[in-house]
Amino acid sequence: MQRTLLPGKPYPLGATPTALGTNFAIFSENATKVTVCFFDDEGKQIDCVDLKEQTAFVWHGLVRGIKPGQRYGYRVDGPWDPSKGFRFNSKKLLVDPYAKAISGEVDHKGPIMPYDVTTGDDTKKCEIDDADFVPKSVVVDQKFDWAGDCPPETAMSDSIIYEVHVRGFSMRNPDVPKKLRGTYAGLAHDASISYLKKLGVTAVELLPVHHFIDEGHLLDRGLRDYWGYNTLGYFSPMSRYSSSGDDGQQVIEFKEMVKRLHAEGIEVILDVVYNHTCEGNEKGPMLSLKGVDNTTYYRTLADDPRFYMDYTGTGNTLNVYNPETLKLIMDSLRYWVKEMHVDGFRFDLASTLARELHDVNKLGAFFDTIHQDPTLADVKLIAEPWDIGEGGYQVGNFPVLWAEWNGKYRDTVRRFWKGDSGQLSDFAYRLTGSSDLYQYDGRKPYASINFVTAHDGFTLADLVSFNQKHNEANGDNNTDGADNNDSWNMGVEGPTDDPEINKLRERQTRNFLTTLMLSQGVPMLAGGDEFSRSQRGNNNCYCQDDELTWYDWKLDEPRKRLLEFTSRLIELRKNHPNLHRRKFFQDRKIRGSVVRDISWHGTDGNEIPDEAWNETWNRSLMLMLNGKTLGVMDDEGQPVVDDSFLILVNAAESGVEYVLPPTPGESPWRQVLDTESIENPFCEAEAADKVIVGGRAVRVYSDGTEEVATKAVRPKLTKTL
Repeated sequence: MQRTLLPGKPYPLGATPTALGTNFAIFSENATKVTVCFFDDEGKQIDCVDLKEQTAFVWHGLVRGIKPGQRYGYRVDGPWDPSKGFRFNSKKLLVDPYAKAISGEVDHKGPIMPYDVTTGDDTKKCEIDDADFVPKSVVVDQKFDWAGDCPPETAMSDSIIYEVHVRGFSMRNPDVPKKLRGTYAGLAHDASISYLKKLGVTAVELLPVHHFIDEGHLLDRGLRDYWGYNTLGYFSPMSRYSSSGDDGQQVIEFKEMVKRLHAEGIEVILDVVYNHTCEGNEKGPMLSLKGVDNTTYYRTLADDPRFYMDYTGTGNTLNVYNPETLKLIMDSLRYWVKEMHVDGFRFDLASTLARELHDVNKLGAFFDTIHQDPTLADVKLIAEPWDIGEGGYQVGNFPVLWAEWNGKYRDTVRRFWKGDSGQLSDFAYRLTGSSDLYQYDGRKPYASINFVTAHDGFTLADLVSFNQKHNEANGDNNTDGADNNDSWNMGVEGPTDDPEINKLRERQTRNFLTTLMLSQGVPMLAGGDEFSRSQRGNNNCYCQDDELTWYDWKLDEPRKRLLEFTSRLIELRKNHPNLHRRKFFQDRKIRGSVVRDISWHGTDGNEIPDEAWNETWNRSLMLMLNGKTLGVMDDEGQPVVDDSFLILVNAAESGVEYVLPPTPGESPWRQVLDTESIENPFCEAEAADKVIVGGRAVRVYSDGTEEVATKAVRPKLTKTL
């Protein structure tokens, strides 16, 4: 049919419905022709319109009669000269880089490569149309009733993050209706919300929900992409996680999920992958950016633009050094905040985004732009501070306003509890917010996102059950995944009926969780660790969308005990600002008195001398946190005070006697937690002058009385970045 085309506007980019039709705008500096094509519900092309107008390399036009729900795609023509990085091919239908929804799957058996696959020569152009084999973009109406939505605005210092997979979380939950399992609606279901609230977390950090594709080699093995680090569209919620359809319904369902979580005081943080896309290198498919303007959006080798720079291990790296690519990322971030109401972002391989020419530059254009953007001023920004390139490990080097996944925390805590020698000093830094990494550049303890496990690597149950990875199910002969996991199986590889080993594993799991929740900084709990979720020793489940990764909600008694333990532990942390301070410890006398905000003691009760920190054999210590020295005010301007805590840590194999130092005040120490007590770890009891802490155990004492514990000691703190 004949379509009426009006000049339209160059901004905003993407497909914007209006009263007259839909405005289409797409950037391509090197294209010679841009055509928007429309498809029916069966995916058949019904007509195409050439965009005639160009404004600052933006091709645009308003097509009358096009309404929300319409499927479309672009064909972009231009020079085919791979030696210069130009790979335009109008035979390949392209997903709009600004598509708000994407419908359909990639058929890897179709002609989705821009070059001649019969010869494998990526410099020879493929002339076969692929429209029947690629996803379609969808025009989306952004109207949504956000009435009553109130972002929780939890202070970063008060946050407890739960890393969770939208699909895996509810796929096997019998309390979630079958139709909703594995979807945004499933995560927002009453059963899911009730669980998250009982657990006590303040935010869910969702593994990637930007629309991604499955890799062809995985489909050939009967597998598919599970984690989602294979992005196709930076504005589109993954349609696979929608229970209501993929012609824009996924956008509404995602918004409803956010609104529901917000209503229950739970924030939503997105794991975002702006460092690379699903299009791979010169041998990869052409699905979007590669065909829109390859040299604009990807980093190619300066001396041979046919090939791609790869700091990510995926074949390509986004060219954040280019202003238009940077704009794409910033527009995406703003969209998810303004239109989708998310509360923060965790940036995958964030060092890649900081690379300008080659070196990582923490004052690079990406950071400068984010810091100047008012839309992003109030959201949580979390970096995975490494990539695979030279100089990419940048833990502790990101700028102010950024928090970081603290990889050093993970490694040290694992090694300490495994019993490695020489970890005591580093362990002390990790317990107290990693001041060696974050104190001297204007940041606070909550710059450290503390974690023991994450989606990438062993689960906590597997960390204490396996010495070696067991990734055979991935089809790579167990060559994928990390070889060095700092794990310990306690004597038997995998599950066992040995009661002593199982008891030790349960205690060791509690040690890890206790360390995580009692450390200064922000704890991130990997989803399922609270009830001992296992992946049977697979430490790289990126391709396991099955019962290996889906949460098993049929809990036996030990798993129920661990869940209850974790919930109580989180409650303890949340109730006491002394356990999640907003300032680093000064480790000195306060206002000339003998009172200190923190002190370290040996098992004899005396303060640890400097030389003892380097004793490689030492695996036991005491840490005293003075609750009267927080140095912050509540919303009414009153000083925040709390109980003092004495934390006894024993990573030695056998029990150790501790002489308890006096409390900072007049109240005696009372036991509030003992990880050695499997059946009743939170049993309160008066403390003796000397106590024996069992091998590989943590014991916690407080100077608060039962009367004090019932008072409202949890202050309402103002929002803190």
